Amino acid sequence: MLIAFSPARDATMKTYKQLTYEQRCQIYALSKTGMSQNKIAKQLKVSQSTISREFSRNTGKRGYRFKQAQTSTDTRRLVACKAIKMTTALIALIESKLTTKWSPEQVSGWLREDQSIDISYETIYQHIWSDKKSGGYLFQHLRRKGKAYQSRSKDKQAGRGFIKNRISIDERPHVVDDKSRMGDWEIDLVIGKGHSGALVTIVERKTSFIVSTRVDDKSAKTVTAATIALLAPFKSAVLTITADNGKEFAYHEKMTESLKCDVYFADPYCSWQRGLNENTNGLLRQYWPKSTDFKKVSQSAVQDVIANLNDRPRKKLNYKTPAKLMAEHMVAIAA
Repeated sequence: MLIAFSPARDATMKTYKQLTYEQRCQIYALSKTGMSQNKIAKQLKVSQSTISREFSRNTGKRGYRFKQAQTSTDTRRLVACKAIKMTTALIALIESKLTTKWSPEQVSGWLREDQSIDISYETIYQHIWSDKKSGGYLFQHLRRKGKAYQSRSKDKQAGRGFIKNRISIDERPHVVDDKSRMGDWEIDLVIGKGHSGALVTIVERKTSFIVSTRVDDKSAKTVTAATIALLAPFKSAVLTITADNGKEFAYHEKMTESLKCDVYFADPYCSWQRGLNENTNGLLRQYWPKSTDFKKVSQSAVQDVIANLNDRPRKKLNYKTPAKLMAEHMVAIAA
């Protein structure tokens, strides 16, 4: 089955505007003052991901410079290669990646970087919806399975419990916001059905590298011991940990003592402040839905899934894998 490669966008879809040269000048000036990406985004009235993507794509060896950024963008547009049609062999290759729960964007990026095949993720989505209409099940491998995204509330309310000597995220170094260094982690729990077991999940902000383990309960003692054991092999690459306000993180001072890092707490009901961890938990829910009893899930099964996720190419990493980047970093700091 051949699918035309220049799909017309749905009229209801949002349109996105490229950053202008003047906006890049502003980004350059604001970043020089030490302003975080979040605040720059608010100043320019664009999304934080737009600013993050701008720095990721257009930062050179001498840092971010507005003229260089504009030149790089213009060059990419000029050299963009023409797309090709989806052949039967290509469809089979794409579907093999989709069934291992790669997202259409990851498949598209991997094809471009590894196979020199330029297929947009929109075309891959169209193939998925066409397959669904024909009675296929490719859509079942998508993270949201086509469901509408639910925006997170930004209202700050009372926390779930008092945590002694809690250090607010407001005191966390601004460099953590920028994801410009390695060593800043986010931590959370994925709870099983009826609170039967859980996963402790910890993800490094710059590389999206994940470590996780199953625990039988979510007591502070159990979660703290699991956290220290998970991060011990990466102790030299642990600078900060950011958690939510669950009582399972009440022994944060023990984490600080054992791992020689600082632990910060997000504002109550502001899960978007740990957006990467929330996204990671969503990826894990593809394998273990909310009906899962984690006490029946083996540790080896957890490790297999984590290895799978760490070996996925990521768009924000220019389709490199978290596992490779973390390995390179550990070698570098050990040298």
